[in-house]
Amino acid sequence: MSAYIALGLIGEGLFAATQPSPFALNAFGTFVAAGFAGMFAGTLLFGWVSDHFGRRTTFTYSLLWYAAATLIMAFAHSAAAIDFWRFVAGIGIGVQIITIDAYITEIAPKERRGFWIAFSQFIGYLAIPCAALLAYLLVPHTYFGLAGWRYVAMAGSLGGVAVWFLRAGLPETSRWVAARERPSNALRTIFSRAYARRTVMLVIFNLVQTIGFYGFASWIPVLLASEGLTFAKSLQYAFVIAIVNPIGPIVAMAAADRWERKVQIPVLALAIAAAGLLFARARVPAAMLFTGGSVALLNAWFSSIFHSYQAELFPTRVRARAIGFVYSWSRLSAVFAGFIISAILRAYGTAGVFAAIAAAMVVAAAAVATLGPRSTNVPLEALGAE
Repeated sequence: MSAYIALGLIGEGLFAATQPSPFALNAFGTFVAAGFAGMFAGTLLFGWVSDHFGRRTTFTYSLLWYAAATLIMAFAHSAAAIDFWRFVAGIGIGVQIITIDAYITEIAPKERRGFWIAFSQFIGYLAIPCAALLAYLLVPHTYFGLAGWRYVAMAGSLGGVAVWFLRAGLPETSRWVAARERPSNALRTIFSRAYARRTVMLVIFNLVQTIGFYGFASWIPVLLASEGLTFAKSLQYAFVIAIVNPIGPIVAMAAADRWERKVQIPVLALAIAAAGLLFARARVPAAMLFTGGSVALLNAWFSSIFHSYQAELFPTRVRARAIGFVYSWSRLSAVFAGFIISAILRAYGTAGVFAAIAAAMVVAAAAVATLGPRSTNVPLEALGAE
């Protein structure tokens, strides 16, 4: 949602596209950072909630938390208030992400772990073209005295209501039920001899992959506008590119359990780097849409694979806290990525932005290729993740 309401926030005079000063509350980079700061808090500080109260309960209430905060944000009328409620919403998103990954990893058979994580990502990625279409239709307009971006935010809060009624059909995972009687210190476990190499690898990976992933995903309309496209054209092109996003998880559903995830992740990271550099050089509409769509598809495929990978490398008794710890580094880097992207865009244009994205993805590829274990079709018990 952040990317597609950006021009509305800027158009209403609440935020600026570039950073007038470090951590200025009225800069779009600060708005993006607020959401990621909330996710950082949610993943790092509240992973224990899922390990303690269970996957089913935590998923339900974290989504309701997000929905309430987003609804309140839709009616905020200052940059500071919007930033604050985006931060609060981010906490719910952070807890939700790690709980979903833990839940699916624990209920799926080893031959289908990658498939079901990718399927969950496919459902989630359907929201991207929906948000882009809503933004294209609503953001340029004002209805009943409220700017169009506020209606997009309201729509984003409706999922919590639906899930409240769907949650009754969700079972708790038998692995969590068995493991809850065996609590252990999460940090001591993930930095023990058995898991330290994986932990270090995933911390490095998550620190840099966010620059590549969200440097494009959160900024696409702004990047298009910086190339001289009009407000309406930027939203239109962003919507066309957004349609491609759900295709990435569909590809991942077919590939996740067929090819080794330790290999897929580095290959996809390098492909994203190459496609991003081509996007930066594109000047005609067809080329912009093709290369932009390629980055979107590869990003979504990449996300589906690495979410499966990091969830299957740690034991059930600390899984949510372990995922939360390593994934929190991506949220931390994302807090600053917005400021970095904004500064690079101002100084070096879109070519500079995508050079930074390419460099980040090369480091991500190297981390997994050199330090990551093989995991595809391996039982959790054999991975030490029982």
